[in-house]
Amino acid sequence: MTQPAFLSKPMTAMTAAEWESLCDGCGLCCQIRVQDEDTGEIALSNAACRYLDLCTHQCSDYINRQQNVADCVKVTPENVHKLDWLPYSCAYRLVAYGQPLPEWHHLICGDRERVHDDGISMRGELISEDDAEWEDD
Repeated sequence: MTQPAFLSKPMTAMTAAEWESLCDGCGLCCQIRVQDEDTGEIALSNAACRYLDLCTHQCSDYINRQQNVADCVKVTPENVHKLDWLPYSCAYRLVAYGQPLPEWHHLICGDRERVHDDGISMRGELISEDDAEWEDD
């Protein structure tokens, strides 16, 4: 598999457009995690941030996402190593750890739907947080 040429650069030397192009559109970083107050254990819910378009798996207000959602984290070359909650399939994480992009990644195969077709994303399995039923303990 031929990797994009810009991956030979250090992450901090990538342009903003090169860095942003790594997002594979899986939507897993928008899946809501719930922390057990007693144990501290974190579990994934079946709900996603209200701004995740459940059809396209893109943020419906990407530019304003951090103003809209107080705990929305922007993945950057500077913080990617600290974000241990990123899925192992995440291109940002893979690049940060010197791993190649997988064959289903749109920069490799040219098809933005393949991440969904190959079952990497949670498309069709998540609901909006607005439709979720949350328990109050």
